[in-house]
Amino acid sequence: MKKFLIVGLGNIGEKYANTRHNVGFKILDHLAHKEGLTFETQKLGDITTYKFKGRTFVLLKPNTYMNLSGKAVLYWLTKEKIALENLLVITDDLNLPFGSIRLKTKGSDGGHNGLKDIQAKLNTTNYNRFRFGISDQFSKGSQVDYVLGEWSEDENKTLPERLDTSVELIKSFGTAGVNNTMNAFNGK
Repeated sequence: MKKFLIVGLGNIGEKYANTRHNVGFKILDHLAHKEGLTFETQKLGDITTYKFKGRTFVLLKPNTYMNLSGKAVLYWLTKEKIALENLLVITDDLNLPFGSIRLKTKGSDGGHNGLKDIQAKLNTTNYNRFRFGISDQFSKGSQVDYVLGEWSEDENKTLPERLDTSVELIKSFGTAGVNNTMNAFNGK
């Protein structure tokens, strides 16, 4: 049975729950809710397992805080004996319009501290990342407040449909492969 590690990046704690920076957690929570799954707190994160079409998806929400996500990713990849090519990291992206999604097989951290730490711990930039656009609609000097701010009313109206699409991307990643998934979902 093929195994995948799907990591949603975010920060733990109620004050971060509905922030743009926590979209990785939000997407995994949406999948868990749709499929009746419950997360359990284990070493370095909250974990649940989702079985779909002969595949096992280990869903991880690191509890190490965003900037130290690499430790949890490395631990669970090793513990579950999951190949690096079966890792998918879900993160927010300021450089994409709100709700747009982009799947990539490698790349820079784009200034994202969570990705920076994962790359340092894995010692590579060659891992799959799913970037969810949060846009860059903030004034100069207010990037941190924007990223750690809650979704706007307009964003909240569109978010459920974007979360559904994100869940479909995760399923496709495990069943159709990364290249087919990129062709089907990038830019949607």
